[in-house]
Amino acid sequence: MAGIEVLRRTAGEMGIGLSEENFKEFLKYKEMILEWNKRINLTTITDNDEMDIKHFADSLSPTLTGVFDGSKKIIDIGTGAGFPGIPLKIWNPELQVTLMDSLNKRISFLNLVIAELGLNGITAIHGRAEELALNPEYRETFDICISRAVASLDTLSEYCLPFVKPGGWFIAMKGPSAMDEVKLAGKAISTLGGSVEDVIEVMFPETDIEHTLVMIKKLTKTSPKYPRGGGKPRKSPIK
Repeated sequence: MAGIEVLRRTAGEMGIGLSEENFKEFLKYKEMILEWNKRINLTTITDNDEMDIKHFADSLSPTLTGVFDGSKKIIDIGTGAGFPGIPLKIWNPELQVTLMDSLNKRISFLNLVIAELGLNGITAIHGRAEELALNPEYRETFDICISRAVASLDTLSEYCLPFVKPGGWFIAMKGPSAMDEVKLAGKAISTLGGSVEDVIEVMFPETDIEHTLVMIKKLTKTSPKYPRGGGKPRKSPIK
């Protein structure tokens, strides 16, 4: 039977404020993930306690930066089962959230979660970043782009920075070896109009799990030639 006690304890120790209503929402969300995961591939992490830390607490860790306070317009690229966008929305209902994923089955799941939890100001869209980032409706219209997607930072920057308005943030959620990626991605980030402002290590209490938040400030507009199509950001990152 699903529980939420590990999230309750971990969030408390990390200083992440959640209400009793929030914990009920996270529990419902967890139950829906576990049920739907029997039919479609949402996550390989299905252990009750692991989900609390590796999905929920991890998704909430960017709130410690302060940039998610108040009413912000954010996009979550490659959201999968809704991480980190849905936990961020639960934590701060004022956020205007767009969840983007390239698999339509996941979008169906996300829409059901949004409806079941009664969340407003959040939409799930089916698409690919290299296409949507060229659409004027999405290009450079967001205060924050965040992603836990599995891609190198130089590749991910080309997919994500075009969504961010100058003055906004791209936040890449990475593992413990993020500094190596930051060094390799320097040219790509500057070419796309960004600058690495901070690299924040996140430790989860009572575990040996360490994650990293790479905080990239959008300084100038991105050239209209980016992102490139045809899988080029992955095959041939900007050097």
